[in-house]
Amino acid sequence: MRVLYIATSFPEPEKGATIYTDLAEALNEAGHEITVAVSEQARNKQHTEMKKERGFDVLRIVTGNYYDVSFIEKGITTLKIPILMKKGITKYLGDREFDFILFEAPPVTNAGLVAWAKKKFHCPAYLMLKDIFPQNAVDLGIIKSNGLLYRYFASKERTLYRTADIIGCMSVANKNYIIEHNVWLDKGKVEIFPNTKKLTSNIKDSGFPMRERYGIPHEACVFLFGGNMGRPQYIELLCKAVEECKDDEKIYFLFIGRGTDRYKLEQTIRKEKVKNALLIENLPRDEYEQITKECNVGLIVLDPRFTIPNYPSRILSYMEYSKPVLAATDKITDLRDLIEESNCGEWVWSGDADSFVSKIKAMAISNELSIKGSNGRGFIESNFNLQRSIDILEKHFN
Repeated sequence: MRVLYIATSFPEPEKGATIYTDLAEALNEAGHEITVAVSEQARNKQHTEMKKERGFDVLRIVTGNYYDVSFIEKGITTLKIPILMKKGITKYLGDREFDFILFEAPPVTNAGLVAWAKKKFHCPAYLMLKDIFPQNAVDLGIIKSNGLLYRYFASKERTLYRTADIIGCMSVANKNYIIEHNVWLDKGKVEIFPNTKKLTSNIKDSGFPMRERYGIPHEACVFLFGGNMGRPQYIELLCKAVEECKDDEKIYFLFIGRGTDRYKLEQTIRKEKVKNALLIENLPRDEYEQITKECNVGLIVLDPRFTIPNYPSRILSYMEYSKPVLAATDKITDLRDLIEESNCGEWVWSGDADSFVSKIKAMAISNELSIKGSNGRGFIESNFNLQRSIDILEKHFN
């Protein structure tokens, strides 16, 4: 197959990997000819360029800043992306032929771009649906239900679903939600397309060099939160946990990442004079992997107000490294079902801060962490292997 993957995030090899880079590499290794066209943030690159990365062509089209910016700037960039992406694809890929188009949402505004690409290259498109917008913004109070912005983005969302020939949802709850809230949609074009990940084959105990570097006590139970720290991640709950556990020497919190709400953790740690928490903005891939090995529990937190079934992909990294999970989420997501089925950790409702803190204190002294971590590793090997994603795509377009 000749695949055009229109991406919104595709880090360069030296900057790390994601479920999207893993999938592209797996398609390439399976013998398919893949070309990636990705919108690049202006802060990272000045000019559009195409070069070989990970064994295939990657076209990086400079469109504007999308991550770690204000909601207004993100909105402006979102509107610019389709226009600038069309220009870049026409200039660099206009004479190529493709058998199908792979793309993800968010953003919902890419529907016009994909519809244009389908017509230009005469091929179908597969949507990897990773978020349900604009309802998630309504849940968080960012936009008003049935307001002007909501109606605009809801229209874009419907166009997105119409444009896709197949819609791949992350979980059963995701699939059911899309079908139930879009009764006009052909149910036959909606299926499960789970997040999958390239797994590290050999995870050895290599000591505690990262703990030593950052002064993290060897005997402490380290709770790791890695990734975006924005509105959906409900940073207020993490602040509550840090404050409540600041005098417990058995507990240590490690936060790695960036985001609009990161400052809340910074303020809490500084104001409360917390000694058992550390906030790191970013780490090279190899160092992040090493520090994950040295941690004891992986944290996942989502705002309790969500009415859409989020399914954070970061759980895969914790399971890959045999780390038990503590998830505090809304009651809609079926992430709880995954944790219970695999017996890889604990779940609490994120609206109950006291229960979240109690779970942290209980897990800090638990002798079952390694067992639950091993359960998670076994479950991801059986259920979230990359070959599953390849099989699904080949079924439709091979």
